[in-house]
Amino acid sequence: MSPAAAFREGLRRVNGAPALLAGTFAVTVMVSLPLAYALHGMIAAHLDASLAADAAASGTNPEWWREFLAQATGLGATFVPSITGFGAVLNNLTGFLDHTRPAATIIGVTAAWMVLWTFLTGGVLDRLARARRTRSQGFFAACGMHFWRLLRLGLFALIAYAILFGYVHGWIFDEAYGALTRNVTAGRTAFAIRLAGYAIFGTILLLCNVILDYARIRMIVEDRRSAMGALVAGGRFVGRRTTMVLGVYALNALAFLVLIILYAVVAPGAPRSGFTMWLALGLGELYILGRHYLKLLFYASQTALFQGALAHAAYTAAPVPVWPDSPAAEMIGNADSTESL
Repeated sequence: MSPAAAFREGLRRVNGAPALLAGTFAVTVMVSLPLAYALHGMIAAHLDASLAADAAASGTNPEWWREFLAQATGLGATFVPSITGFGAVLNNLTGFLDHTRPAATIIGVTAAWMVLWTFLTGGVLDRLARARRTRSQGFFAACGMHFWRLLRLGLFALIAYAILFGYVHGWIFDEAYGALTRNVTAGRTAFAIRLAGYAIFGTILLLCNVILDYARIRMIVEDRRSAMGALVAGGRFVGRRTTMVLGVYALNALAFLVLIILYAVVAPGAPRSGFTMWLALGLGELYILGRHYLKLLFYASQTALFQGALAHAAYTAAPVPVWPDSPAAEMIGNADSTESL
């Protein structure tokens, strides 16, 4: 299967599973609600019954916003103007590349979301690999069956990312970058060196992500129990089919780039009135929904490539579990079989 064919097959599988898109989006919204409620309480306490409350309710009040940020701590300090519109995308990107430490509250919620997503990943990959409906009982049975295996694999991923961001990132952007730009006087040269550092770190991170992705896929599709075995098998698949793997990755990255460009074109700046505030909120939610769609497309196209490359046309993992009858129905069935004897 070529990368283009795997990408088209991934589109078909995701388009045939709208419940996955709706479910993953709903989970993200529910996880973010506690943070939104806590931030709402901070803003309400600061506004109280002042005149600024009326101005904030009708539109953006820059003076009050600066005053709120001057005294805010923790989660409240994240309520900056760059969270609106396309600025949120750039803010997240620069924070990721420069390894900016988020607020402790956000770290805790992010960790909880990662554990929840690890649980859902088994059902998501199972559904995309089968390319057919598995119903809720089949989906959550796959989630439960693969959760502990994926959690063990997640520990390996945690170690890998800790090394990358804790040591490799610091060595590239602190030690190496500082040594290379110590006697540089031109800002253009320093910027080029930093871009080269981003390219090197991004390549290492991409390789790590791809191996972990195919380790998860091999664990689900082949019903593997060993996290280390799945990790080695994922690396072996990437090493033997590097061109196809990178081709699928590039097509998904291009789709993500198109989404970002579209959002940059249509997203408003800092909203000034009630209508533009609701417009910014709606477009932001559509962007998040689009990101969820592309995440599922990423999984589906990678899974299709793996199944096509290793002739897993028929899904080789465990069959869909059948929900048992109620205890009363089981007793009646047992009584009938006893009487027939």
